[in-house]
Amino acid sequence: MATPAQWLAGARPRTLPAALAPVLVGTGTAAALDGFRPLTALLALLVALALQVAVNYANDYSDGKRGTDAVRVGPMRLVGSGAATPRQVLGAALASFAVAAVAGLALAALTSWWLVAVGAACIAAAWTYTGGPLPYGYRALGEVFVFVFFGLVAVVGTTFVQTGRVDGLAVAASVPIGLLSVALLVVNNLRDIEGDAAVGKRTLAVLLGDRGTRIAFAALPAVAFGVIAGIGAVRPWATIAVVAAPLALAPVRTVLSGGRGPALIGALQQTGLLTLVTGVLLGAGLALSG
Repeated sequence: MATPAQWLAGARPRTLPAALAPVLVGTGTAAALDGFRPLTALLALLVALALQVAVNYANDYSDGKRGTDAVRVGPMRLVGSGAATPRQVLGAALASFAVAAVAGLALAALTSWWLVAVGAACIAAAWTYTGGPLPYGYRALGEVFVFVFFGLVAVVGTTFVQTGRVDGLAVAASVPIGLLSVALLVVNNLRDIEGDAAVGKRTLAVLLGDRGTRIAFAALPAVAFGVIAGIGAVRPWATIAVVAAPLALAPVRTVLSGGRGPALIGALQQTGLLTLVTGVLLGAGLALSG
């Protein structure tokens, strides 16, 4: 029987910045457009956090069932380690999906019923990352879906539920957060590149190879902060997010210097912090620009 601490570890709380940051940016964008609504912002945050926990448990279940977590460098997995049964972890994933669905229905009732279709797409994408007969995470498409759902959908959706419209500012603001969320996945898959290749899990890191993946990781924050600078040309207060740029130095240095194993776990944590701080500052800067 898994302990509460193991269940918490299985939820992978260090990945939560990828869920929190886009909601902060989307809310800051809504404020810039004079549309800030606290209730819908909080519901959007609940949906994002519940979906992130759900996808983490779902990945644990699916990878554990396939045996791809038998040998891991990263954090413990519940099924792969034998701490919990697949059925138990599946139940935790479904419960988290249910929380996201209920909060999403409340959002749809308050705003637009079209959001039900968006929510269904989010749940489907979360499950089929490593679940189902054709998991896209095993076909080098994980980064594309992360950019779409943690960038475009999360930021634009958060702004939409508060303002009632899709605005170009929200689309632009979604790009840097989407890229930093992709960086989280890239460094995670770099850490697991050898094990994934051995079991036939064809992530983008496996296709690019070790050197190519390291270069791609370093490029992502550089492009993200370049986009932020571009947004700042129109909304000057947004440039305060550039203050977070030095936080990229440590993980980029670790990755480019050939760090492996535990060093990449540290780089993952640092990238999560970078994503969160950038989201806080960009959201605040956009709100101040309204």
